[in-house]
Amino acid sequence: MDILQVLKDLWLSSGFVKVDGPHLIMIGISCLLIYLAIVKKFEPLLLLPIAFGMLLVNIPMSTISALPHGSEPGGLFYYLYKGVELDIYPPLIFLGVGAMTDFGPLLANPSSVLMGAGAQFGVFFAFAGAILLGFTPQEAASIGIIGGADGPTAIFLTSKLAKHLLGPIAVAAYSYMALVPLIQPPIMKLLTTKEERTIKMGQLRVVKPIEKIIFPIVVTIVVVLMLPSVASLIGMLMLGNLFKESGVVGRLSDTAQNGLINVVTIFLGVTVGATAKADIFLKKETLFIVGLGMVAFCISTAAGVLIGKIMCKVTKGKINPLIGSAGVSAVPMAARVSQVVGQEADPSNFLLMHAMGPNVAGVIGTAVAAGILLTIFG
Repeated sequence: MDILQVLKDLWLSSGFVKVDGPHLIMIGISCLLIYLAIVKKFEPLLLLPIAFGMLLVNIPMSTISALPHGSEPGGLFYYLYKGVELDIYPPLIFLGVGAMTDFGPLLANPSSVLMGAGAQFGVFFAFAGAILLGFTPQEAASIGIIGGADGPTAIFLTSKLAKHLLGPIAVAAYSYMALVPLIQPPIMKLLTTKEERTIKMGQLRVVKPIEKIIFPIVVTIVVVLMLPSVASLIGMLMLGNLFKESGVVGRLSDTAQNGLINVVTIFLGVTVGATAKADIFLKKETLFIVGLGMVAFCISTAAGVLIGKIMCKVTKGKINPLIGSAGVSAVPMAARVSQVVGQEADPSNFLLMHAMGPNVAGVIGTAVAAGILLTIFG
């Protein structure tokens, strides 16, 4: 056997001979995202698997995402991606989120739903901007939903309306979710006065257990009747919450909060990252998506704060406008940012539980916004 020929064949069958500029760029981007996830801790639970999925799929000659060919089976990611394609993963993520969510602050202060709704303005602002830049209505709707700062909802809507944009939109959505502590505070401080930031809110009333049990049932009935297209998202979110609040299915609640959501997060992350191939990701449209996503997120934050300012005036200073920024769906990070900014103005100010009202309202609000867009353009 000719050793040189064997070595030559081995070299020619490797991915090194196919490496080009675009592949190197995507490998560099994936390594940067891995760095941000591990070192900077930017939404690591999803950013890390997304980044590694992106890395694997951009290594030339890799068969991990290969399509079935004749009697040859497809690659691992081909089969795992069916969970995205068939809208399985996002609802299961919502099942876990629901099991970890306490809607008590929203029930104790129902008016906070207005701030959660106000934070959806960025979605429709970015939608209009995307239309002006030449995107189709379906693509624009998928880009706009980034403003809600809800990764599973963004993936859910994009997989239905613009599958070819799934990679850039998922990366943008989770990147901005991770950057909440950096993006939101300057906007919050710009739109509020020192006096407004020091407003102390009264103690929330104690919500009865029966209220917490009835709430997910009523929300499911009302929202699903109004927007059947998001039945899987809202239904799983509220089922998870009912597991938690009923008090009779502790094992199911624990599974939804831990084992199930962790497994699905891995599958969702790596398969979404695997959609970010060089020939799809490295286009000028990707820059527009990232830019519009940033605009959408900033507008959503600003709108929530402005609604909070209006409510502050109406209630004669009983509501701190800072909690309006938590109307985006990044739970509970956005609520924590409201707390941090409030304590910078007054260390004795505690806004976290008050901010959780708009925060969980934003989760429902973004799902409703996605349902409206899907109903119109789906």
